[in-house]
Amino acid sequence: MNNDFQVYLDESLKDPEFKKAYDEFGKQLEIAYQILQLRKKKKMSQADLAEKIGTTQSNVARMEAGQQNLTTGTLHKIAEAFNCELKVAFVEA
Repeated sequence: MNNDFQVYLDESLKDPEFKKAYDEFGKQLEIAYQILQLRKKKKMSQADLAEKIGTTQSNVARMEAGQQNLTTGTLHKIAEAFNCELKVAFVEA
């Protein structure tokens, strides 16, 4: 995760209302942010990514906005489009 984002996130989590919303939707937003950052790093448009994963540009926009619940299958397609490995982990809190 980008250090600037991590600093922002750490500071924002001090706000109880933000923390409550983050606990509900945070992981989805983290994934959305990572997709956006990878796409920009690879200099792809949303339409380019959509074509690679077999969806529409508007779906990619929703993914990047954290407004779409992604399946592991979709995440795998995204990882392949970016030539990345998808890792999912369960970590004890």
